Amino acid sequence: MRIKTGDTVAIIAGRDQFTTDKKGNKVRTTGRVLRVYPKTNRVLVEGVNIVIKHQAPSQANEKGGIIEKEAPIHVSNVALIDPKTKTPTRVGIKEVDGKKVRYAKKSGEVLDK
Repeated sequence: MRIKTGDTVAIIAGRDQFTTDKKGNKVRTTGRVLRVYPKTNRVLVEGVNIVIKHQAPSQANEKGGIIEKEAPIHVSNVALIDPKTKTPTRVGIKEVDGKKVRYAKKSGEVLDK
């Protein structure tokens, strides 16, 4: 998996693919990766795939009720944002100074510092 925690990604498939901006234009949804689940090939993206959960009362949450939280989405539905062009790009791996680093395929910019 070539996406890591803290990366900014664009949603390229699913119901959260597009949002509307202040002018009413359709724009691609972006968000920061909060957590990566490599065994299931899923990522948790901030503000994307919001689901409603009915929470039963417990000691931590005495009232319970309905809460909204992010659910993981498959890694194939996201694409990394190129830091140079600010567009979705694929990620490649190359060797620089004897170390393997990730790079954006559109601009060739190294992602790992």
